[in-house]
Amino acid sequence: MARYLLAGAAGFIAARVAELLMADSHTIVGIDNLNHAYDVRMKEYRLERLRQQPGFAFHRLDIADKDSVLSLAADGPYDAVINLAARAGVRASLEDPWEYLATNTTGTLNLLELCRWNEIKKFVLASTSSIYGADAPLPTPETADSSQPLQPYAASKKGAEAMCHAYHYLFDIDVTVVRYFTVYGPAGRPDMSMFRFAKWIAEGQPVLVNGDGEQTRGFTYVDDIARGTILALKPVGYEIVNLGGHEQIAINALVALLEEMLGKKAQVEYGPFHKADMAANWADVSKAGELLGWEPRAPLREGIQKMVDWYLENREWAKDIATD
Repeated sequence: MARYLLAGAAGFIAARVAELLMADSHTIVGIDNLNHAYDVRMKEYRLERLRQQPGFAFHRLDIADKDSVLSLAADGPYDAVINLAARAGVRASLEDPWEYLATNTTGTLNLLELCRWNEIKKFVLASTSSIYGADAPLPTPETADSSQPLQPYAASKKGAEAMCHAYHYLFDIDVTVVRYFTVYGPAGRPDMSMFRFAKWIAEGQPVLVNGDGEQTRGFTYVDDIARGTILALKPVGYEIVNLGGHEQIAINALVALLEEMLGKKAQVEYGPFHKADMAANWADVSKAGELLGWEPRAPLREGIQKMVDWYLENREWAKDIATD
């Protein structure tokens, strides 16, 4: 069985990747700095679940700290590094772009250096659909232009992708870059629309929508994303692969669906469209099918119901989670 170094282990997607890998008897060395980019109680909840597994070890550290990352060699050897650690969020990146550069770009460099000096030949990097900018064709293929990112977040991820390519070329590290499209599911990020809308409706709070609510998203259930990330561990050379949902939904329609599932009427308040947001995203995932044998499975309605059920089951503490 394999041993993986998983960066960002307390994160939404990474925690599910760890659970699926350990279910197949692999072992995980998880690292995370448990920062306050969003309510840390959600990260602690995920981490506590992982700590209960015998195949999981954990180090609290920041991947932007080169010496701390290089010291992880002592816990090796590793069959691969899976870098799902990131400062995420397009709007928040406008407030502290330096933190995004440090974590997303410099942090990736540090992990690549760990691979370089310790003969770790496989690297998986989580990237983002935000990298495609404002005028991407829909559905968006990997060949669409990604040279004009619109926010520091997307720019920092573009830098990480470029650094991965350099280390692949120079040091023969096999790299798969997986670009995620709007992920949701149980214990999801509380700063993203799916969790926020569910909480706001359930608790009778105003539902804040930027723009007219007709912007669309290709939401992707977390288990589908986790499966794709694990499949990305196969040798590919250097490849960029979209992982995204097969069903689009407008924000207004999403609110209506959550109203139905929660049995409550939303108090929607519309505000100006945020310049850092994208009007639509929708992945062309044909390459993922051809290269990795992956396709999204979870129907959108079924996945949203699972997310709602999780919220209601954990409402006693989840209702206090901050959504900004």
